[in-house]
Amino acid sequence: MESSITKKEAGSTAAKAAEKTKAKSTEAKKPKTAKVTKPARRGRPPKSAASAKKTDSDKEIKERKERKERIFALDIGTRSVIGIVAEREANGLHIVASERQEHKTRAMLDGQIHDVPQVAAIIESVKKELVKQTGTLKSAAVAAAGRALYTMTAEADMEINGLITTEQERALDFAGVQAAQAKLATSKTIDDPTKYYCVGYSTIKYDLDGTQLKTLVGQRGRVATATVIATFLPRQVIDSMHSALQASKLDMRALTLEPIAAINVLIPPTMRHLNLVLVDIGAGTSDVAITKNGSVIAYGMVPQAGDEITEAISQRFLLDFNVAEKLKRDASDGKSAKFSDILGMEYELSAKEILDPVMPNIQNLAEAIAGQIMELNGSDSPQAVILVGGGALTPNLAKFVGDILGLPAGRVAVRHPEKIDGILEIPAELKKPDAVTPLGILNIAAQNSLHFLRVFVNDEEYSLFNFRELTISDALLNAGIQLKKLNGRPGLGAMLTINGENKFIPGTMGTLAQLKIDGRPASLDTAIHENDHIEVVPGTNGTQPEITISDVLDIPPSYKVYINGEEKSIDAQFTINDQPAQPGQLLKDGDIIVSRDTRLLGDVLNTLNYPPMGRKVKYTVNGKESQYTMTPEIMLNDNPATLSTEVHENDYIEYTEAEEPKLGMVLNLSELDATMTIYYKGEERKIPSSTVSLEVNGHPASIGTIIEDGAEIRYMKSLRAVTTVSDALLAVGFEPPAASSRVSFSILVNKEPVNFTDPVKNGDELDVIITQLDSTTSTATAGKPSAPGTDSAGMPISPTESAFANPPMTEAALRDQIKLADKINSIPGLSAALNSTKNSTKSPFLDPTLTRR
Repeated sequence: MESSITKKEAGSTAAKAAEKTKAKSTEAKKPKTAKVTKPARRGRPPKSAASAKKTDSDKEIKERKERKERIFALDIGTRSVIGIVAEREANGLHIVASERQEHKTRAMLDGQIHDVPQVAAIIESVKKELVKQTGTLKSAAVAAAGRALYTMTAEADMEINGLITTEQERALDFAGVQAAQAKLATSKTIDDPTKYYCVGYSTIKYDLDGTQLKTLVGQRGRVATATVIATFLPRQVIDSMHSALQASKLDMRALTLEPIAAINVLIPPTMRHLNLVLVDIGAGTSDVAITKNGSVIAYGMVPQAGDEITEAISQRFLLDFNVAEKLKRDASDGKSAKFSDILGMEYELSAKEILDPVMPNIQNLAEAIAGQIMELNGSDSPQAVILVGGGALTPNLAKFVGDILGLPAGRVAVRHPEKIDGILEIPAELKKPDAVTPLGILNIAAQNSLHFLRVFVNDEEYSLFNFRELTISDALLNAGIQLKKLNGRPGLGAMLTINGENKFIPGTMGTLAQLKIDGRPASLDTAIHENDHIEVVPGTNGTQPEITISDVLDIPPSYKVYINGEEKSIDAQFTINDQPAQPGQLLKDGDIIVSRDTRLLGDVLNTLNYPPMGRKVKYTVNGKESQYTMTPEIMLNDNPATLSTEVHENDYIEYTEAEEPKLGMVLNLSELDATMTIYYKGEERKIPSSTVSLEVNGHPASIGTIIEDGAEIRYMKSLRAVTTVSDALLAVGFEPPAASSRVSFSILVNKEPVNFTDPVKNGDELDVIITQLDSTTSTATAGKPSAPGTDSAGMPISPTESAFANPPMTEAALRDQIKLADKINSIPGLSAALNSTKNSTKSPFLDPTLTRR
């Protein structure tokens, strides 16, 4: 990077030059000695005077190049490129060369480079012409149009010791610029602040210990404050300009904003107490800067300029854009023009005839400029407006702007650069409105402001303000990298609940981000230089701890016992979230760990999978869930023991399970509740009581039925108070003879004839007597003598129909009779046997109207 020299250095250089000149003068006064002419070399003619003069001129340019610093200012505009080269003299800048060339195509629109190769070609052409007059040019100071700019106002403080120097004031200014940059980075104005460059700034005011000053230089105090307004442009705008310069083998020496450059030329600090507006009207954009109360208070931009008028003429007369541009310039100078349109139609028009059709477009441009001025100036009209740039020469534009702002005639004027502080002499070709910006660029570049240092952060290029020794922290700030966000985060810890107490286990710590510069370890304070490559290696995050039960609890030793004669080892027991766990099992955040020493008899039995409280059988009774516990018998060392009894090494445990549960045990029913005893055929028989009905899993059951886990029990009590003869026959499995056997039978209870509905009591004797119809004798069941109720022939007397005559039946009696008929029909063969009995009268038990099949 080239750097400027201070006035002191410039003075020293001038003094040395004076001494050198004096020495030459003294040497000239000495007597001259005769020179010996050397013979000319063969084949090469002697140099002519003109050749010698040219050689001396080249030598002079070379010597001047070596002893003086050259500054190359380049204004890359939408319509043209202007280059100015000046040398720093003791008392200012001396312009040694300038060159102006126009784009051959519309390579730039609205101040933005659209065709980098085309723009680079024009820059290269301008540079080539200047190099012929100045020698090698390696870097250029440039300015960007204010398209899509953002402004930020910020303050910076500095503690002062002794007199404040120019360097301290400048450092304070740049601290304010960095504060504005940091403010933009944390604002929500733009999506990505790293894509914006600061392209210029102005110091609004200085304060020293609470007192406002115009300058701090030479003052004494304790705390100085600078309030700075900084402007930022999209990185794309700057990068495209940087690419065009690099293609022309030029480095970017300095960068500023076009309105800043222009205002630096035409409105010196001594005039900034006035509310003035400077509008730089180029081809694509109109850049606005406003002064008030001693400083520049705002910058703005209108995306309309001279090309709007050229475009209107092109549309109106169907012309090529470049032809329309020449037509506009001639008309602005009051010249008539002769031309032909794209269809070949020829025109010869006066300047008025050319401009009158586009006056509405000029009016629109004036309205846009005036609107931006009012917006930036707080809706107040300024005191005066200064127009510069090639577009400022647009006819009637100044008048229209003044009328819209309500300013008196003459308060809106086009300015030409006649004299500029710091520039010794302005050539005639640069005393034009469009030369204001390149002259301002030149002047700003000479002040050593906003020089750039190019570095690479993670292989991405960034340009930094090179106003002091920069460090890696400056580069990271410019790249929008917050190092603390790249440090590894600590690993998540684990909060555990161990036997009712909370315990936090922290994770491992993350590692810090690592900084490297050109592959070497570095820190935030490491100084950086041109083309340094900075690498930021993110830290690694910590990990969640891998912990087991053994890490958080002391594991007691195991011991042995004997249960039912078998040796067993008893280990400590653990649960994680109520689930059995092993000591080596990994724990996670939120786990609840419970440990048991397993020294109590109940815990020992649990460990050995012997239910301490016994096995539980779950079942349902009439759909309602319930359970039955089979309490075991537990002995410890041959003595009854409770579950809280402590167990020791080699203790002997006897565990006897209870018998399997039976239905009577589950329902707490005795045999008398569920059955009754009768004698059938001389044998004692247990039959279900009429008051209780039992089923298990859909099958008839007794109180002795074993209940298994999940059994479904139905337990019903009958509304009838007694067990009938038909109930008893069903219970004992009575099977009547076949219908074809020609027999009849009688039913006896305690040797007395009975009906089916007659009751049977506990201890009764039930008999069924079967008689052959063709026999003269009868046979009693089980070898008993003939039962009473037989005729003289020994045949059983069958009841006659009249014997069953009853008064009319009630509805309840009818329902009972239907139930009885159903039971008769449920006894296999009984209904058929009764139907086949000869000489029997009609029985109401066989009434088909009462039978349900």
